[in-house]
Amino acid sequence: MRIHDHPIQARIESLLSLSQEHADIFCSPSAWLARERYLAAHPTRIVVMKCMDGRIHIPHATRTPLGIITPFRNLGGIFHLGWPYLGEMLTETVYEAIRGGHGVLMIITYHFSRGERARGCAGFDCDSDAALAHAREIRTQAEQLFGHDHRHVYPLVCGFETDGDALLVHGDDDTRLDMSKLALTDASDLERRVTALCPDMPSDIRRDLLPLLEGNLLHVDSLRGVARKLDNEHQEWVICIGRGFDFLHLPNTALIIGPYSPDLSEPIGTAAAIIDANMKSRRIPDDGFLLLASTPYQEAGVDRARAVMKSRFLTSFASRVIHREHPKLAKRMLMRTAVVHWPSRRLELISEA
Repeated sequence: MRIHDHPIQARIESLLSLSQEHADIFCSPSAWLARERYLAAHPTRIVVMKCMDGRIHIPHATRTPLGIITPFRNLGGIFHLGWPYLGEMLTETVYEAIRGGHGVLMIITYHFSRGERARGCAGFDCDSDAALAHAREIRTQAEQLFGHDHRHVYPLVCGFETDGDALLVHGDDDTRLDMSKLALTDASDLERRVTALCPDMPSDIRRDLLPLLEGNLLHVDSLRGVARKLDNEHQEWVICIGRGFDFLHLPNTALIIGPYSPDLSEPIGTAAAIIDANMKSRRIPDDGFLLLASTPYQEAGVDRARAVMKSRFLTSFASRVIHREHPKLAKRMLMRTAVVHWPSRRLELISEA
């Protein structure tokens, strides 16, 4: 039996177990040492704007230690840097890096499938050109925020081809570097290629981009000739709202809504409609779906108390939207409210319904 076919309680238990496993790995001595060693050699802070699709696991696809990349995830990878909360989070991330004397590499992603258009991004109706155009809009916004000279924050548009987990690095003039087209012997030539593609990229940021591309080259090569299940059918049974879902990189499992947009009701309603359609078409059992709200916190005390309050608000808000727009579906809704201790990535349930 696939996890999607299990009873709802079993699915929830499996999801929580996955979260526990992720935290255990993140907190292991080896993982901690790997992060510290990596940051000592590559101090550029890396931010990735990406879709909620579980196939887009950038640390895995670039063989980067967990905790190095700061993810921003939302339905369709759709963002606007003018959104107040998103803008505040992003600028604070940049300020922290700059105060430490480090640059920021902002990777703005879109995704697509070469093998079948329908395996592309549902947020753009599987139109890769539209997804790329939106990524470029975000890049323009980043330039308005942090400067067109790219000296401190370098916004880099990258495609992610989900059939082969390959990155496509875009330059300014429609040129691109497609990692799926390279061989392992091309690794020594990556710096020259990146310099030609992005001539204005600061040398320190370029130095710290290269390990991601080298890791992706190794990863892509390891998948060549390997039979992979490329499932394009919607089977999502979880709606996640908030942040702290780093453990969720399972295809067709969860719809993740970051708390960034001023109007959260629209993506919540869209996610609920997808879950409803999945049940009606029998792609998932109709015995229930999970609404999971989560907020990270750094320290005990006021910081955790605020995270608890925010998660409870998100649960209540999302629940009201689903009851209003999908009253029949709402009867099948199970809710979990959680906070995440960010230094350990440990998910803590604070209430059940």
